[in-house]
Amino acid sequence: MSDVQPDRIIDGRELEPPEPFVRTMEALDAIAPGEKVMLRIGREPFPLYRALSLNGYEWLTRQAPDGCYEVLIWHKPAA
Repeated sequence: MSDVQPDRIIDGRELEPPEPFVRTMEALDAIAPGEKVMLRIGREPFPLYRALSLNGYEWLTRQAPDGCYEVLIWHKPAA
C-alpha cells in the first residue's frame, strides 16, 4: 500500500470524533471512480468499515511505523 498514491488525504489524527468520519465520507462523495482516499487516524476506525461496506467501497488498512492507522479507500468496481 505504500506505493499507492491517494487522490485525497484526510489527516484525522488531531480531530475529535466524528470529524474524521465526516470528512472521509465527504471526500468519498467527491471522488470519481478510480480515485482513492487515504484516512490517517490514531486508532483503527471500526465504525467506518461498516459504513464503507454499506456504501459500496473497498479498503485496505495498515498500521504505519508511527503507530497511526492508514485506510486507503476506493469505489468497489461494478460487477
